[in-house]
Amino acid sequence: MTNIIIYNNESKAQRIVDELKNKNPIFVCVIANTETGKIKGISAAGQFPEVTDYTPPADVEYVLFGKPSCIPFIPVTPEGIPTPAIITKVSLNLADIPMIVVDGGLKVKPAIPFITIGGEPGNDIRTGRAAQNVAEVIKRAQILGQTLSKFSDYLVIGESIAGGTTTALGVLSAMGIDAKNRVSSSMPNNPHDLKIKTVEEGMKSAGIDFGDLKDEAVKAIEILGDPMLPALSGTAIGFAEEKPVILAGGTQMAAALAVINSLEPNVLENVAIGTTKWIIRDKTADLKGLVNQIKNIPVLAADLDFSESRFGGLKAYENGAVKEGVGAGGAAIAAMLKTGIDSAEINKAVEKEYERLMSLK
Repeated sequence: MTNIIIYNNESKAQRIVDELKNKNPIFVCVIANTETGKIKGISAAGQFPEVTDYTPPADVEYVLFGKPSCIPFIPVTPEGIPTPAIITKVSLNLADIPMIVVDGGLKVKPAIPFITIGGEPGNDIRTGRAAQNVAEVIKRAQILGQTLSKFSDYLVIGESIAGGTTTALGVLSAMGIDAKNRVSSSMPNNPHDLKIKTVEEGMKSAGIDFGDLKDEAVKAIEILGDPMLPALSGTAIGFAEEKPVILAGGTQMAAALAVINSLEPNVLENVAIGTTKWIIRDKTADLKGLVNQIKNIPVLAADLDFSESRFGGLKAYENGAVKEGVGAGGAAIAAMLKTGIDSAEINKAVEKEYERLMSLK
């Protein structure tokens, strides 16, 4: 399928694409908060710290309702750049794919039905005490994944959490994976130095060094992670025991991969990463380099292109803004696989949806 780029482990990736054609997926979005996302300069969302708590619930409310309920404005930056949930929404609608929302640990609950599995909002990782109830959340999420596997052919699981690439760097570093200057960013200018400094402060607070928690994924999340990771990783493990899973996201999914590989490596036979072309072409990051330090699993990318858009807010994606989030790439891939539509049709629908969004301002 020409609109799905095969980026890693080509032979197995092609088998997965062939296997999942015309199948019925379920989309799960894990939403959570970490105080790390409020550090100035860490995240595009973190430019407005008071709004950060609302970003994840607003994303999923928008996907389901067409506008958020928890905040009185649409999910578009002042510069007109929309949340990646616009891609997720359009893709799920085009292919009639159901979505379930999981509360990994939220300060603000969304005004929609959601599943909660006992997670608490995350702390600033500079404290060295980032996440609570990690082992218990993983166990509960695993049960959720096992249950969902009875209702669909495969799982596409994404996330919304501000500051997630920094916590991913923390977990990867604690587990001995060289992630410096390799995690992506929602901003064109990737603040690697700030992310590294933040992680180093957290390690110092916890009294650990790089690689000290190589085989201790739970502890790595507790010290330097976020509440999204155990919820997403546990759900993926439970589902992948029986059926395929697409980890829908960017370099954060490398951290999820490391956690899954540490806890239940056998299920990785059923796991791939699905992202966007903007992630795999990101010169400030290295998803393949991260993945292949952990496990040589397939990586697929949706070949979306906004370069010919009428709107500067969408064209900004081509210049390094946003890139991925809310499972956008995985949702687009799933829509293509289920219906046979191409990326041009998704692009066209995103254009129409963006025009609707801007009319609400």
